[in-house]
Parts: sequence; C-alpha cells; structure tokens
Amino acid sequence: MKNSLTLLILLLLATVSSAQSFQSKKLDSLFTLLEQNDKFMGSISVSANQKTIYEKSIGFSDLENGIKTSNTTKYRIGSISKIFTSTLIFKAIEDGKLELDKTIETFFPKLENAKTITIANLLNHSSGIHDFTNDENYLEWNTLPQNKEKMIKRIVNGETEFSPNEKNEYSNSNYLLLTFILEQIKKKSFSEILKSQIIRPLKLENTYYGKETNIAENESFSYKYVGKWQKETETDMSIPQGAGAIVSNPSDLNRFLEQLFLGRIISEKSLKQMKTITNGYGMGLFQFPYNEKVSFGHTGGIDGFTSVSSYFPEEKLSISLTSNGTNYNNNNILLAVLATYFNDEFKLPNFDRLELSSEDLDKFLGKYSSDQIPPKIDITKDGNTLFAQATGQGAFPLEPTEENVFTFDQAGVKIVFNPSDKTMVLFQGGGEFQFKTE
Repeated sequence: MKNSLTLLILLLLATVSSAQSFQSKKLDSLFTLLEQNDKFMGSISVSANQKTIYEKSIGFSDLENGIKTSNTTKYRIGSISKIFTSTLIFKAIEDGKLELDKTIETFFPKLENAKTITIANLLNHSSGIHDFTNDENYLEWNTLPQNKEKMIKRIVNGETEFSPNEKNEYSNSNYLLLTFILEQIKKKSFSEILKSQIIRPLKLENTYYGKETNIAENESFSYKYVGKWQKETETDMSIPQGAGAIVSNPSDLNRFLEQLFLGRIISEKSLKQMKTITNGYGMGLFQFPYNEKVSFGHTGGIDGFTSVSSYFPEEKLSISLTSNGTNYNNNNILLAVLATYFNDEFKLPNFDRLELSSEDLDKFLGKYSSDQIPPKIDITKDGNTLFAQATGQGAFPLEPTEENVFTFDQAGVKIVFNPSDKTMVLFQGGGEFQFKTE
C-alpha cells in the first residue's frame, strides 16, 4: 500500500509539474504574430488533469462591427460533432436500443446495400455510402433548409462508392444517417437527445445544436482570406446535423473529451470500441501522434470554420482549437502548443513577404498541368494578389515569400515558379510536382 501511494503521489507531482512549467510567453508571441499578419482568428484552450492551463483568443467574431473574440466565444465545430454523435450511439447500444452489428434496412429500406451495412460500418466510415457534400451541386443548396426526406433521397440516389467493409472512406452521410437512427429509436430530436444525455449532465454551458449565427449570443461568423478577410456564407444546420451541426468552444470541448475518456459518459468497453483504429479510422475518433505520444480526437471544418479537439489519455491532456478564419495551417499551431507543454523547441514563423505590383505578377499567369497528378492549376491575379485554383476547387491566394516563390500556409502549399520556361513546382505534404503551362 505504501509503495502504491508513493507511486500515485509521484504521478500527480509529474502532472502538476508539467502544468506549472507551461511557458506561455513564446506561445503568446506566436498568436501575436498570427494576429498581426492576418493568419488566424479563433480560440484555443489547453487543459491538464481537468485544469485549464492556457487559453487564448484572437481576431474578431464579427469583423464588420469590430466585435473581438473572447474565451467564451462560440464556434461551429463541424465534424468534431461526430464524436458527440458516436458517443450517443454507444449510449443507445448500452441501453439495449441498438447493436453494432445491426444492419440498417429497417431504417433506410431504399438504400443500396442496406441489408449488409451495419451501425459499425456507419461509425467507422466503412459503409461505402456516397458523401452528399461531394455532390456537384452541393453549394447550390447548402445554405437552404433541408428536411429529412430530401436528405435521405440525396443519399439514396448517390452512387455507392464500394461494398461494406471493403475499405474505409470518409463520408458525412454516415453520420447524418446515424442522426436519423437516434431520432427514430429515441423518438426525440437530435438536439433534445444531445442536450439531455451529454450537455446537461456535463454542464457544457457553451455547447448546443446550432442554428443561424447570432452574434448577440456570443457566436461568431466565419471568414476566408482572399487578400483580406471576407465573410463566408452559412450552411443551414438542418443539413449536417449529427455530422457537423454542433456549436461549442474550446473549454467545453476539453471538458467533453476529459469526461468521455474518464469513463463518465459511456463504459470502458464502448470507449475502447470508439478508439479501435481500422485503416486509419476509429468510430468517431481518429488517432493523432506527437513524437512517441498518442492522442485521440477529431478535426472539423464547415464554411470558414476549422477546428480540432484532441485528448492524450496517458498525460490526461486536452487541447482544443476553434477558428472562424484561418490563413495558416492549424497543425502548426497545435505543434507549437504541444512543444510548449512537453518542453520541446519550436520555431516562430517568419511572415515577411515581398511587395509586388500587379504588373510583377503577369509573368506567373497561365493554366498549368502536370504529368504526375490530374488536376490542372489556373494562376490568376486580382490587383496585386496572385491566386491559384485547381480543377474543381475554389481559388486560394498565394503570398510571395521569396523571388518567384509563393505560399499558401493554410494548406501547406509552396509554389516555385520558373517564368523563363513557364514552369512551376508545387510542394505539398512531402510531395513535389512539376507543372508546365499549356
């Protein structure tokens, strides 16, 4: 007993020591740089052993009216909602209302492969069901209210991507269908189920099923950066539902993950199933490494909002980031936070940029194609800002960092032009792709 007590005290002291040694000065400098250079708007919270040790908010929740963000500002969290939905499914399983291997033909009889697609397939994206957000006309109706019948019809009419269990491929449709299943077995709206089974018991004061943004309720609009911050349109929340319609903030997200991993929402058996990774996919959770350490969580993106929430079980460490505007790679911010917590080094970014006139950009313009990858890239300009647009995607601004070198930090893109022979090299994700003008 004495040895066990000594070990427990040492473990507690180690946790307290890590929290007390959290040196925030350099991290504060990072956020100052991000704000000064229009790289990020949003909030972050770090919690160790259920105690908040760092919080920061920068930017504006309503840029047009000069309303600054705060640590209680609420954001659309996108696909982080899927952790909540998965948790509710496992609660239903524990209550005897569902089974993981139950097929879904009784819920969606017109869906192809419904007799072989199981609840487990929906949870870990192994169903093969088409993702409705990939529909060609999605952006024509995503801001308009949609009812259950319309959404099911879209999913049913979508082309099946593969047979169940053949592989894992991310599809928002899986979690929208899980939402409808919860509502059918509980005979309540998803919003009511979420509130009664997670929000109220955990006292999550800044978390709820979203609706049209209301700045008066300390919510935030979202923005994209196109040479300046531009307000984004809003997805109607009747569309993503349990796949991405929850509003929250970092401190609430940290508390939710802490309580989930401490076994205070679902059983240890259920949590283990959520954490089981198959072909990179868990059941509502992904695994994120940091050096030899491992965390579990999810990322999110909807409109101009991006987010990530992650929990390190061994260290009892939670980190959540919510953004309503980013012109930088969120992963770089998280790596800086983790380096700070674990006393590792990180380098402050250099945002020095060249000042180029509109005429200076003319030599880079054109349509570029590559023998290595199929998308073509149009290089255009608007004023003195250069833009790149890959086939089927939106245009994004490029920032000049060196002569003939441009970057798009949000996606980790670097493009090096050679104007003399009208070629360019695209660097992204460790890849190097050669392009030439057509």
